[in-house]
Amino acid sequence: MTLNELKIGSSAVIRRVGGQGPLRCRLLDMGLIPGTKVTLQKVAPMGDPIEIRVRGYELTLRVEDGKKIEVEEVAE
Repeated sequence: MTLNELKIGSSAVIRRVGGQGPLRCRLLDMGLIPGTKVTLQKVAPMGDPIEIRVRGYELTLRVEDGKKIEVEEVAE
């Protein structure tokens, strides 16, 4: 499953960060590192962007970027 497929309020652990070159480096620099827990907070009315909570702060991502991040949903 990818980050953009989570339901609002669901949590997951990042398993793999895809993408290439500068995009992948940017995602990793923002704290999206394998093993990190994330929670989907909000989805914009038109579906893009999405807001996640990661490492104690809110981060807004484009859905296209969320498709590059593989996650495993966790029960709370």
